[in-house]
Amino acid sequence: MALHIDYYASLNSPWTHLGAARIAAMVPAQDATLRIYPVDFGSIFPQSGGLPLPKRAPQRQAYRMMELKRWRDHLGIPITLEPRFFPANELQAACCVIALRETVGDLPALRLAHRVLKALWEQERNPGDSATLAQLIRDVDQDPERLLPLAAEPRWAERRAADTKDALARGVFGAPSYVIGEEIFWGQDRLMFVEKRLAAG
Repeated sequence: MALHIDYYASLNSPWTHLGAARIAAMVPAQDATLRIYPVDFGSIFPQSGGLPLPKRAPQRQAYRMMELKRWRDHLGIPITLEPRFFPANELQAACCVIALRETVGDLPALRLAHRVLKALWEQERNPGDSATLAQLIRDVDQDPERLLPLAAEPRWAERRAADTKDALARGVFGAPSYVIGEEIFWGQDRLMFVEKRLAAG
């Protein structure tokens, strides 16, 4: 029986970006389904014991940079370690992803989320800028003249808040998190375990 993944992503997270291509390829390869939730980790962290990056101890910030370099080299993904527009304002992009998810489908939503991350981490572009976001929407074969006004409707920000509350209730605390049933797999470095779980059925 095909399994389903609930994918809790941050549109600012380098770790979400580093796992993006692998989770996108894994789902069809394992005959699974996936739904992306670009939730508000800024609201999740205070309620789950986490801290936003600027408030973390210097040792943790330094180790994060070491790990980013390691994973960049290991995966061959040319991320910029300190991108110019990080952290970007992700609300508009998140609402676009959610509006796509709910009105068009899961795959177009996934493609847009991953395009936003690539722009931020590889291309020194600002997905928090509406003009830039419009081009990213075109890049995934969607219409920004339709999607941007749709995403501005309050229901999508409300949906994001509800998704964030549900993520906390399920035990999600970091990005990316891949949830299969009751099992949480936190971090792109856990994707090998996600693949094993999917293969086991």
